[in-house]
Amino acid sequence: MSAECHPGTAGGPRFAIARCALDVPCEEVAYGELALPMEFRRINGLPPYVFSAMNALKEQARQRGADIVDFGFGNPDLPSPSVAVEKLTEAVRNPRNHRYSASRGIPNLRQAVCDLYERNWGVDLDPDREVVTTIGAKEGLSHVMWVLVSPGDSALVPSPSYPIHIYAPLFAGADVHQVPLEGPGRPGADGTPARPGDGFFEALVETWEATWPKPRVIVVSFPHNPTTACVDISFMESLVSFAREHEVVLVHDFAYADLGFDGYRPPSVLQVPGAKEVAVELYTLTKSFSMAGWRVGFLVGNAEIVQALTKLKGYLDYGTFQPIQIAAIVAMREAPDYPAELRLVYEGRRDALCAGLRSIRWDVASPKGTMFVWAPIPEPYREMGSVEFAKLLLQEAEVATSPGAGFGPGGDGHVRFALIENEQRTHQAVRNLRRVLTKLG
Repeated sequence: MSAECHPGTAGGPRFAIARCALDVPCEEVAYGELALPMEFRRINGLPPYVFSAMNALKEQARQRGADIVDFGFGNPDLPSPSVAVEKLTEAVRNPRNHRYSASRGIPNLRQAVCDLYERNWGVDLDPDREVVTTIGAKEGLSHVMWVLVSPGDSALVPSPSYPIHIYAPLFAGADVHQVPLEGPGRPGADGTPARPGDGFFEALVETWEATWPKPRVIVVSFPHNPTTACVDISFMESLVSFAREHEVVLVHDFAYADLGFDGYRPPSVLQVPGAKEVAVELYTLTKSFSMAGWRVGFLVGNAEIVQALTKLKGYLDYGTFQPIQIAAIVAMREAPDYPAELRLVYEGRRDALCAGLRSIRWDVASPKGTMFVWAPIPEPYREMGSVEFAKLLLQEAEVATSPGAGFGPGGDGHVRFALIENEQRTHQAVRNLRRVLTKLG
């Protein structure tokens, strides 16, 4: 970080007091004739956000008139359930709902997610002790780390990972040890595709044994973003057994709980007997009900951890706007089949994209879950790295993806496609890629 003087003004000299790694001024402050250096906490070690740079390139291309087929940001394009929208418009007209709400979530909302867990996974939850509402999963994950770790502690996190899984423990002052996680299609010892969870569990045990002091938290998320790795209940059983034996907390981000394809049903860690002794799980309506902007999530599971987060949130927020909470209740109770409808749409998009990529000799594995395709950079282009390859696709083929480097060092050999374009637009993207990626033959 460096400081740089700017010319004086009528009000005295002005100073750019901090510049980030991209050489963009972070802040400017004038104190009459004196400038005081401003030092920030927690953000100084953050690398440039790769996705922001790609978004800027997309915007520049669109300003030039380019028709970008955008698979970059995993922002659901499908509508929220109509019953939820109708209930929201009704509830927002009631002045009583304009007041502060409860940071832990109103009782009927907590009961609704308990009913959903019982219906979908046979998991019994106490709405008063084992559920707290969060303002989306990122808020919940970030703040639960505040009650679980502090400076001197550490956490184990998959690599690559959704960025907040890496940075939430760091924001709380803990160290992070990354555990390699492979996507689908990795060959096993006998040459057949290995289960992604097997290699990850082995690497997790090795990392645990090599780390001191021992980590307090293991962060996992299956189906996994970005690799699309999926696991079965036996993997969850192994994970819970390990956590109980070593007295470590499991935090499972279940963001893609309802997006399993080809008959695959993602398991909840709480289905495992004894899991509540060591585990909490984050569930949201973002992907399951296509309610991304509503910011409705839940932390469920171990009562002590849930109550610790509840206590912290009592100091931090007053919860999600109450009409949104009321509409979320209706979504879960009156539109229980909506996630299945969304799943069929994403499955069709997955099939169109994967078949199209294979038709141009870009070998990709069809994911069993999530709303993404994790595509290895084709061999003729691999030396470019994910950022430059993603730029090539954007600038020459008018196809936006997320470079794997944005998900940590373990992701640099891939780009991620988000299934947020319809099948017609996907076919257009494949035609563009065929024209540009001439080295594929």
